[in-house]
Amino acid sequence: AVPESCARAVGVVMSVFVTRRIPAEGLRVLSQASGCRVQQWDSEEPVPRAELLAGVAGSRGLLCLLSDRIDREVLDAAGPGLKVISTLSVGFDHLALDEIKKRGIRVGYTPDVLTDATAELSVALLLSVCRRLPEAAEQVKSGGWTTWKPLWMCGYGLSDSTVGIIGLGRIGQAVARRLKPFGVRKFLYTGSGPKPESAAEFGAEFVPLTRLAEESDFVVVTCALTPATQGMCNKDFFGRMKKTSVFVNTSRGAVVNQEDLYNALAHGQIAAAGLDVTTPEPLPTDHPLLSLKNCVILPHIGSATYATRSTMAVLAANNLLAGLRGEPMPHELKL
Repeated sequence: AVPESCARAVGVVMSVFVTRRIPAEGLRVLSQASGCRVQQWDSEEPVPRAELLAGVAGSRGLLCLLSDRIDREVLDAAGPGLKVISTLSVGFDHLALDEIKKRGIRVGYTPDVLTDATAELSVALLLSVCRRLPEAAEQVKSGGWTTWKPLWMCGYGLSDSTVGIIGLGRIGQAVARRLKPFGVRKFLYTGSGPKPESAAEFGAEFVPLTRLAEESDFVVVTCALTPATQGMCNKDFFGRMKKTSVFVNTSRGAVVNQEDLYNALAHGQIAAAGLDVTTPEPLPTDHPLLSLKNCVILPHIGSATYATRSTMAVLAANNLLAGLRGEPMPHELKL
């Protein structure tokens, strides 16, 4: 645990529980704040449930990760003194928002700061899948590379293609912005409603999910996980896609029905897929998707640049402190 800091604090000492080892810059912001006592689960591994329940007891603030399930049990364990939850993520599907709202707890999150890193990773994943990079690199190591062959290791290019984006929010727009110079012919998008201002930059057309599936050469999922998007990419969706199309998900694993995705990939219904998110996380090493050559799976590293993670930690810390002081947060989730 972190030594009790802020001993010089006057008045009430606000105890804060941090559920994981986070970048040092973020912890420094908390430990240097007056009137704040920091307790931390100081490990790279998730806090065990029992330790989480014990750690939040009596805390006024909680700094958590997307892998921490903050539900009624946790809120009850914390008690009525819990005023602020700050999550080190842009997604908030791990928080029981109805219950949190009922108790008048404020929530901070970290949008914007991870947009560029996640968009870069989405493009990197898309390129590595459509040009079969992991598969090709493996052939070099295993001796499968014998000579230059005209038909060997061919994939699909972005030039003159149609790209469908599910969720044209900050990250979806940043992905489109990066893909446009590759010579994409047309952008389609779908979501809860049309966004003409955002779409104008790419000349993107708002279409129903079914049409996006049927016409896109590349589908990139960058939407939030909500009851409406859960399991949205399913058997019907993959069945409508072209046999030559590539599917990429960097949003949340539960947006995809993984069994349906496996069947679509195994039976050649779609060409390939790249996932940075799965259900569960981590994906068991014997999962059927991992047996497929045409599926690239990454360990949820969308925002994993040194600079981005550091900025996220500082923002999460500042959200927490602002909430504890009753001030406007840099990024508050309006409940």
